[in-house]
Amino acid sequence: MKTCIACGMPMTEPADFAMGDITKAYCRHCARPDGTMQSYGEKLDSLSGFLVRTQGLDTGAAVDAARDMMARLPAWKA
Repeated sequence: MKTCIACGMPMTEPADFAMGDITKAYCRHCARPDGTMQSYGEKLDSLSGFLVRTQGLDTGAAVDAARDMMARLPAWKA
């Protein structure tokens, strides 16, 4: 099993990978419509929005949580 380098999602089936391409290191949720990986800002926005919708966090707390999670992922390490 691979894990998305940009959000940490487990990728177990081809449909989990960007464009269904199992050679990609990132998932379908971290891909733009053309299959390229989202930028840091795009991923921060989508992940914080996900946290607001699913965890009930306010926007500021969601952004902080998303930054914290992303800081531990390979795609966003400095």
